[in-house]
Amino acid sequence: MSMTQNHIASDIRHGGRILADQLAILGIEKVFCVPGESYLGLLDGLYDHADQIDVITCRHEGGAANMADAYGKLTGKPAVCAVTRGPGATNASNGVHTAFQDSTPMIVLIGQVATSMMDREAFQEIDYRRMFGEMAKWVAQIDDITRIPEYISRAWHVATSGRPGPVVLALPEDVLSAVAQVADTRRANVAEGAPAPHALAKLQKMIAGAQKPMLVVGGPSWSAKAAKLAEAVAEKFDLPVATTFRCQDYFDNGHPNYAGVIGIAALPSLLQAVRDEADLLITIGSRFGEMTTQGYELINSPVPQMKFVHVHPGPEQLGHVYAPDLSIASSAENFLAAMLEMDAPEADHNQWTRAFHAKFEAYRTPTNVPGALNMGHVIRHVSDTLPADTVFTNGAGNYAVWLHRFHAHRSYRTQLAPTSGSMGYSVPAAIAAKLENPERTVVSVAGDGCFLMSSQEMATAKKYGLPIIYMVVNNGMYGTIRMHQERSHPGRVISTDLVNPEFVIYANSFGIPGEVVTQTDAFPEALARAQASDAGYLIELRVDPEALTPAQTLSDVRAQGQAAQAE
Repeated sequence: MSMTQNHIASDIRHGGRILADQLAILGIEKVFCVPGESYLGLLDGLYDHADQIDVITCRHEGGAANMADAYGKLTGKPAVCAVTRGPGATNASNGVHTAFQDSTPMIVLIGQVATSMMDREAFQEIDYRRMFGEMAKWVAQIDDITRIPEYISRAWHVATSGRPGPVVLALPEDVLSAVAQVADTRRANVAEGAPAPHALAKLQKMIAGAQKPMLVVGGPSWSAKAAKLAEAVAEKFDLPVATTFRCQDYFDNGHPNYAGVIGIAALPSLLQAVRDEADLLITIGSRFGEMTTQGYELINSPVPQMKFVHVHPGPEQLGHVYAPDLSIASSAENFLAAMLEMDAPEADHNQWTRAFHAKFEAYRTPTNVPGALNMGHVIRHVSDTLPADTVFTNGAGNYAVWLHRFHAHRSYRTQLAPTSGSMGYSVPAAIAAKLENPERTVVSVAGDGCFLMSSQEMATAKKYGLPIIYMVVNNGMYGTIRMHQERSHPGRVISTDLVNPEFVIYANSFGIPGEVVTQTDAFPEALARAQASDAGYLIELRVDPEALTPAQTLSDVRAQGQAAQAE
């Protein structure tokens, strides 16, 4: 075989080096890992690519996997999460599940016992095909050193094509330590879907016949270019644009066509308009899952109450829950570019479209809540003060409602949050964001429960010199679960109260300064100090437990539950 047909290295390499070489060829830039003896060969191979691949040492495999997920969201390209077998893999499964539900490209490499020891319940042995079977796009084990390039190439293609997602590969120790002379792979060439002419012709007729059309954007394969194209499409066809759960940064929230988010903390009038008024819904990218559809009740299933156009890069998602009037398998960019080539109808949607944005802006006005510290005013100050390209990360909890409701995202990829509702995401995601965009301000927002699930990764931030602003919203409880508990079992509180450390002292132990804020008017100066710190900064925000959401107190929810039980 000639060198022009397929490159064959002139030297014999061990499996770990072969694997690392393929990662470099494919363009992997980041490996987030907790090192383990089961994949020492890969670590040795990565040593020779230190100028091209950053190996980020994390303090927990869950943190490593969530960093890889955040990197995939930011770039649209997979990062590698490398972990050891058994406990390492089970710890990492949190981030793998997040990547699967969020359709994030990721390649997970797991050290495995030697092939001669398999099926004996050897030390930390697990069958990863069974373990990750329902939370990854593809799970395999490389048992033949000569097929490493093939497997890694396929992993990249599977992770990034159609509906993106995580791929898991198990690496037996003896395959990584064996030696061979093998052909390398080459850069991936991933196909993209595009709308067919007949589909565009049907879409044009549907738009022309609609009185109250709406564009809804979210899901995978979005980009800054797609965001700009969406703005142009919204203006050309005079469409209101809604974003789906935790995709609020897909469309400039300051644009006059922006209608708000469909998901948690959604504007009630927007939900009502989607449910009862819209006669054409053009959905790009979103799966229209449980959170976006308000428990699958916003849109009738399987046949929506309005004309329904579903655009998604993964054909298998079309018709998965809702039966569309028109299905289009396409990337967002290709679909939006094709829409711009269509003729716009003469219909005037201006009154329908413009009404949404004014209501969205009014909804961002902070509400009155119990306590001396009002998170509505805190988030509005952050939103109005920090640069427009500031990246905000959050995990799961009622604290996130304040961020989702009162902050306006002005540019793409300023929101990193798990649609799976996984706690502990915020700190690792902030680290990935700051590594990838060191010039941008990065703010990690977390509740006291969410923060302590991954706060040890502040050691990772310190190791790599990442000045992140940490905002810890402390109400001394698992707020979301307490809310549901009081609603379903009012007054029977169990397991939701928390005992916390002194968060500022905790941050200080990592070399990160900080302070406690207990009153709204003290926050602006605290934020200014945080912005000025080159070591990162933690602001603990002590809020009244009664301030459960911007619209309901804890007592309100308990009374609601008591009334429901009395009926």
